[in-house]
Formats: sequence, structure tokens, C-alpha cells
Amino acid sequence: MARVALLSPDLLFGSKVQGALEIAGHTVARFATAERLRVAAQFHDVVIFDLTAEGIDGPELLHALREHGELGEGTPTLGYYSHVDTEMRARALEAGFTRVVPRSRMAREGVALVEGLLDD
Repeated sequence: MARVALLSPDLLFGSKVQGALEIAGHTVARFATAERLRVAAQFHDVVIFDLTAEGIDGPELLHALREHGELGEGTPTLGYYSHVDTEMRARALEAGFTRVVPRSRMAREGVALVEGLLDD
């Protein structure tokens, strides 16, 4: 199974995503800050970003991680956003996220989304 890094300061939603992935057999490390993720991202098979997190610019962070070699080019990334924030979706896709989905879809299909990234 995969080692998943989850950037999610939202304790409730982050715990829900983490729990579902762990039940499916994945090892999940949840991070509340971008700084903590930066230290560990390179050691994970998939990195998930909460694009709704206040004070964290997910697209900018992804760019910085790749630019500084803290995340390999081939590491799949998944971002979830508020369905009404179409600007964030566009920015995330432009930044090079492997997949960007609404938060509601992440809640319903998180495990399948991660496993789909691993199969690609």
C-alpha cells in the first residue's frame, strides 16, 4: 500500500480522509502546516493538498516543492477545493496538480481517487 502525505489543517475533514485511507491499508501522515509538509513530502508516494486551507496557497506550495526538489516530478498530487472556487481549481491545474476535485468528491471517493493515481 502507499505512503500518503495529507496537508489538511482542518482537523475534522482531514481526520475523515486519513481514516478512510488507513482503513484501505495506506499509511497516512497528516500535516497541518506547509512547513511540516515540506520536510516530509519527498518520502511519500502521493501528496494530497487541502486547497481550501486558510493561509496556505496550494498551487504556490506545489510549485515551490518541485522547484526545490522537495517533491519528485513523478509524485502524484491530488488537490481538493470548494466547488464554488473555480479560480482555485484553475490555478491548481495550471500549477501541475495531477488531479483536482471538489471537496465533496474527496469525501465520497478519496480512497478510489488516491488508488487511481497510484495505478496511472
